Amino acid sequence: MVEDGTPIAFRSDVTVELVRGAAGDADVIFGARVSTKGEQSLEDVDSDPEKARGLINYLMRERHGSPFEHNSMTFYVQAPIFVFREFMRHRIASYNEESGRYRELRPVFYVPGPQRRLVQQGKPGRYEFVSGSDEQHALVTERTEQVCRAAYQAYQDMLTAGIAREVARIVLPLTIYSSMYVTMNARALMNFLSLRTTRQGSHFPSYPQREIEMVAEKMEAEWVRLMPITAAAFDANGRVAP
Repeated sequence: MVEDGTPIAFRSDVTVELVRGAAGDADVIFGARVSTKGEQSLEDVDSDPEKARGLINYLMRERHGSPFEHNSMTFYVQAPIFVFREFMRHRIASYNEESGRYRELRPVFYVPGPQRRLVQQGKPGRYEFVSGSDEQHALVTERTEQVCRAAYQAYQDMLTAGIAREVARIVLPLTIYSSMYVTMNARALMNFLSLRTTRQGSHFPSYPQREIEMVAEKMEAEWVRLMPITAAAFDANGRVAP
């Protein structure tokens, strides 16, 4: 707890909520069929995607990507800032993040949970993580919490002294939580998932940091609910973005 009585919170999870989803498998169908049917493709706007499962799989297999862009999903995400810095390397989405210049940041920090593998083995680009010892987990938890408490107290001290929020925030670690809205279409999401999830059967194995993979897994679960046929075709074709 800091001097003003605000409790410091430590989390080991992330939050992902689908706040708006204008997306469905039928969106892929009319986008594809306009190339051969022109204005008659309007008849496919409300078509049964089950009857066009083969078409969706063909488009995925042959990497005809543009039909997968006629949809939109907006997610609300809470995660530590270091996750957002990785996320925003994907220049295929629209982002709006809370600002430490305009609001006082809450004392909520990420600490890896006991299931988080701590020890890296292998060469860069082809490595794996294995579970750490109880002592290693205890060390990570103790030192992370210690640093976060000290940093947030320094932040509060500067705010109390009248220092601007945009200056005071410089002492806060990347493990502090932030929040953002991210909007993308299914093609962009598949690109993101192909790089930020680990799945057997992927044509191009990826080795994401676990914390961003946690976000990606929750986003994928929402997408599968909206576009199950497209998601199945993505899996069946090696999780390669079209």
